[in-house]
Amino acid sequence: MSDSVQPENASDAKSSKFYGAMWCGDTRRARNWFDANSLPYEWIDVDKDKDAAELVKQMNNGFRSIPTIVFPDGSLLTEPSTRKLEEHAVALGLIEPKPVSNEL
Repeated sequence: MSDSVQPENASDAKSSKFYGAMWCGDTRRARNWFDANSLPYEWIDVDKDKDAAELVKQMNNGFRSIPTIVFPDGSLLTEPSTRKLEEHAVALGLIEPKPVSNEL
């Protein structure tokens, strides 16, 4: 069972697949980051979708590691930090880099 979470003008080609579970703090943090950056994604709850849970295991060497995020270009991040999410999204051109402050 999955829900598509997208801004009105988002195209499916730019949507990530987001595998996770609502009890998982890392999943909630990463989803909040996607929402805060207005990045479209298809939410797939691995507790409700057993096929998705098996797919997550296949993508992660037999481990049910969540969140697992498949980006529009096919790249994959598993249990990423917020910093890694931002770096990857910038590298893919999904968001603009944040300005670096010269203050200490």
